[in-house]
Amino acid sequence: MSETISYQRVLSGYQRAREYLLDARTDTGHWEGELSTSALSTATAIMAMEMIRRQRPDDDSLDSYIEQGIRWLAQHQNKDGGWGDTVKSFSNISTTMLCHAAFHATKNTEHYVSHVVNARQYIDRVGGVTAVIERYGKDKTFSVPILTHCALAGLVKWKMIPALPFELSCLPHRFYKTVRLPVVSYALPALIAIGQVRHHFRKPRNPIMRLIRKLSIKRSLKKLIEIQPENGGFLEAAPLTSFVTMSLAGMGLVDHPVVKKGLAFLLASVRPDGSWPIDTNLATWTTTLSVNALDGTLSEFEKAPIRDWLLQQQYKELHPYTAAEPGGWAWTDLPGGVPDADDTPGAILALLNLQPIETQQVTPEMSSALRNGVNWLLDLQNSNGGWPTFCRGWGTLPFDQSAADISAHVLRALEAWLNTAADPADSDLRSRAAQAIERGFNYLTTQQRADGSWLPLWFGNQHIADDENPVYGTARVLAAYAAEERRASPQAEQAVQFLHSVQNPDGGWGGAEGAPSSVEETALAVDALLAVGVSLETPWLAQGLVWLLKQVESGTYTETTPIGFYFAKLWYFEQLYPIIFSVSALHRAETVLKKCADEKLRLSLEAPDSPIMSVKEK
Repeated sequence: MSETISYQRVLSGYQRAREYLLDARTDTGHWEGELSTSALSTATAIMAMEMIRRQRPDDDSLDSYIEQGIRWLAQHQNKDGGWGDTVKSFSNISTTMLCHAAFHATKNTEHYVSHVVNARQYIDRVGGVTAVIERYGKDKTFSVPILTHCALAGLVKWKMIPALPFELSCLPHRFYKTVRLPVVSYALPALIAIGQVRHHFRKPRNPIMRLIRKLSIKRSLKKLIEIQPENGGFLEAAPLTSFVTMSLAGMGLVDHPVVKKGLAFLLASVRPDGSWPIDTNLATWTTTLSVNALDGTLSEFEKAPIRDWLLQQQYKELHPYTAAEPGGWAWTDLPGGVPDADDTPGAILALLNLQPIETQQVTPEMSSALRNGVNWLLDLQNSNGGWPTFCRGWGTLPFDQSAADISAHVLRALEAWLNTAADPADSDLRSRAAQAIERGFNYLTTQQRADGSWLPLWFGNQHIADDENPVYGTARVLAAYAAEERRASPQAEQAVQFLHSVQNPDGGWGGAEGAPSSVEETALAVDALLAVGVSLETPWLAQGLVWLLKQVESGTYTETTPIGFYFAKLWYFEQLYPIIFSVSALHRAETVLKKCADEKLRLSLEAPDSPIMSVKEK
């Protein structure tokens, strides 16, 4: 049986995926999505509530939340005795230790004997505390909170937990990068709360350090109050909020305002089945991804509410958390968001795609928002030419360093903005942008690996060594080389060769060679390859498109894969990712085929397993 790629087939697949994506909009016209439920989030939320419950023996209001959460954990334990971050994730030492500790802390070891025993055996088999420390290396952002969680459950001795210098949070924000905090920039609440609970239970022997930390307690707690969002959720994340809440409650501060607001956030974000998601939502991120995937095909009636909503999400004041200047966008429309260098270029590209159809020109309000966004990104560029996620100049820990995929996203946005009608008032900013683009591409050249790939920062693949995902990273960076003058560059050619070399025999792509094909990674690869001009007459690219079309036609294209990282090596999946990426790839393929001699050509794969692609007259 032959497989054909006709214009009509691609158009049909695109329209089907597009309709699904449009139906996923909220009543206000934008997208919100749905993040995966997380065993890690559930375990930490349970521990936070347990620490509060212990201080309120006569209050049983949290009992049902704790019991339902424990029940959910028991129902979702993996066969090897461990837990993964999502219901589709492999077991890992971090989440398993957190879940195991939750059973002990809540005194549920007798009710769930087999679950606790199996978890203990998994922990011993994998390496316990040592394995947790080795997993995160020098980055204490996550290893210390995990061990603190276990210490509060009585399973780890406090002396085994590294002390965090919470006194450094009392310094002005501009000094943070100078003093080299042992946690990433977005984990300041954990530094303060976990540093204090560790100090509470095990004070330093050095009398001077003991005095300094004692004198820093009130001031750093005041700082914690100042940076807590109004809804109580730090970064809109249940784990970070739970770690802060359990630490303060664990040292007796159960009536502290940060604890009260943290508990309110957790109670508001629990799901009906008793579990917690990894984060509330990625509304801004999923909206900009969707708009850019649809690539200007929305009507003005559909564009207007999204455009207005997106303009409202731009930060207009100094951010109290990271001290970010106005002009950026975060991943969510909720108070816990923080402006970053991945969502900001996404918003800029989306606004350009949301220009009013009647004028095809940027409105004054949009022009100002775009100018502020571009300026924000230019100010964030690191000295090495790349862009970090949140804060310029932080470079000691991986999640604060420049990242290839984020930098490529910024470059696409800057170039798209430069292609808009020039305003004489923007001459200096345009000149800065042009220089930044040159430096940015030089940075990408230094980051390309010998095999032609790039690695992403916030995405991975659990089937690959070190949880890497070079297919995602390469596809995202390759998209920045779509301009005619860059397609023939050595970097783009090597990237194309890499994607070809790791394609699976079934035609799809996983995160790297040998990883199972997924909708997300295949759609991203096909999209990027088409963007840089690889022809659909190229047999292996056509096979990739056929693989994706089959998923759409069978309805399996909505199946998610855990490829996202939230914090260091904390997995998630998003329900909209496979749909958005499919829409983008199929829309690009449909556009390419439409230009292909006005449908006069039909591409035909002679046999499903054949690498030969022929072009036939219709």
